Amino acid sequence: MESRIADNLACVKKRIRQAEQQYQRPPGTVQLIAVSKTRPAGEILAAAAAGQRHFGENYLQEALEKITALADRKLYWHFIGPIQSNKTRLIAAHFDWVHSVDRLKIARRLSEQRPAHLPPLNVCLQVNISNESSKSGLPLAGLADTAREVAELPNLRLRGLMAIPKRSSNPADQRIPFHQMHQALVSLAAAKISLDTLSMGMSADLEAAIAEGATMVRVGTDIFGPRN
Repeated sequence: MESRIADNLACVKKRIRQAEQQYQRPPGTVQLIAVSKTRPAGEILAAAAAGQRHFGENYLQEALEKITALADRKLYWHFIGPIQSNKTRLIAAHFDWVHSVDRLKIARRLSEQRPAHLPPLNVCLQVNISNESSKSGLPLAGLADTAREVAELPNLRLRGLMAIPKRSSNPADQRIPFHQMHQALVSLAAAKISLDTLSMGMSADLEAAIAEGATMVRVGTDIFGPRN
């Protein structure tokens, strides 16, 4: 298992390096988040042994068990799933990043419940870039107003935007929503809301995301294999 995961990680990192080069991105610009939801702690250990430090989780209870089991490792935990109001306290206490802030109420609760001994929680606003009813996320309209309010919350550090666009197998089509996300980041910068993170791109479309400015890609299947 360890060698399989290490080999898979090496392949994904090679894809990232090649995309950085192809699209004139500085080397090391793109951070890999290994999406470890539903995977046991042993598989995360195998990835950590191969040099991976950033892991993404969707399901809180499952994630907390792994965070506790691997507490002696210097790992960074990213919450990337939908957030219910009754889960914010535990998320605020145990994660380094939250990518899926989709409303002001959630941001306020995360700020209020972030323990005082921890640094500000890094957060991204999730944008429903393809306007899919099945997905969480803020619309582009009014994004600046929400971003401005979140940026002022004392125990959060608003870092950027996250999106999960509608699936497409066509690279040109994949780039369209990622380009819209990049433009949204540029628009926020023009409104004096300076952010540094675009969390977008997964196993099937990470090259298209990197072409359009992704700084974090979230990859699970191509590292750990298909989920059961």
